[in-house]
Amino acid sequence: MTTVSVTPATDPAPDLLPDRERAEAYVASVCFKHGPPRYVGAEIEWTVHHAQDRCQPLDPEVLAKALGPHAPATLRPDSPNLPLRGGSPVTVEPGGQVEISTPPKTTTADLLTTVSADITQLQRLLAAEGLELGTAGADPYRPPRRILNTPRYAAMNSRFDRYGPDGVAMMCSTAGLQVCLDTGEAGQVATRWNALHALGPALLAAFANSPGLAGRSTGWASARTRVVLGAEPVRSGPGDTGHDPAASWARRVLDTPLICFRHGGDSWDVPGDVTFADWIAGALPGVPTTDDLDYHLSTMFTPVRPRGYFEVRYLDSQPPGDWSPAVALLIA
Repeated sequence: MTTVSVTPATDPAPDLLPDRERAEAYVASVCFKHGPPRYVGAEIEWTVHHAQDRCQPLDPEVLAKALGPHAPATLRPDSPNLPLRGGSPVTVEPGGQVEISTPPKTTTADLLTTVSADITQLQRLLAAEGLELGTAGADPYRPPRRILNTPRYAAMNSRFDRYGPDGVAMMCSTAGLQVCLDTGEAGQVATRWNALHALGPALLAAFANSPGLAGRSTGWASARTRVVLGAEPVRSGPGDTGHDPAASWARRVLDTPLICFRHGGDSWDVPGDVTFADWIAGALPGVPTTDDLDYHLSTMFTPVRPRGYFEVRYLDSQPPGDWSPAVALLIA
């Protein structure tokens, strides 16, 4: 019988990042972990609508009631945020979009079975309160409206407002289908990274389904793509391809302005265009840590985002019954 300590486990203290070289090495090591490709996963978002009137603003109280114990803490602070039956936790985006994120799976069949079961459960939960999932990558009915008031989303809203309406539209009116793939062995990483970027335009076009946004036609097959690319290009534009994507990604991350400074009280707004490299150089109080850099990485919204695996983010969300071809094709 194994003896288990009753002493609470504590995470090791985050390491300080006193210079750029150490920060870039950290980004490369955590974002481009390599090994045999074994796991696949999916993260699928949908806009949410009142079924009797899709143009009606979403009521966050109704959404919280529908999700019940599966609601995230950002929507209902006392919620246990229980996963759905297949193991997928539910999160809510700033405009009320719901997202399921599957646990890693070793086969495509297992992934598809899990997603199907969790979508069915999610639809039943929403339907009980008169809500339904959207069928496109952008909300064609309603203008952007933020229903979550957290320091992170307030700071994002403030940052994106400097560039125009696209950033807030991305936050509040878009929904994506994201497929998660292992980076592969060391000698495969660049090839797989470059291939995912080369495939992006064709696959995006094949599954684009969001010509409308906020009650008007945009002239784009994917209005979602247009607003994402327009939000803040240094943060949302495609990555650099080449023989050493880890090094180029690390440089880009360090030279991207911060969205959030979590050490300044209730407001996380960042003055001006202070980058993470600027913070290391003394532009903000304190020495940043690996925890701060991990958080900064979560504010990169590129079409392919490395997170120790490749999170492929360029596809429009698909109707609840039509998502599997896009997922299977990317895995293949």
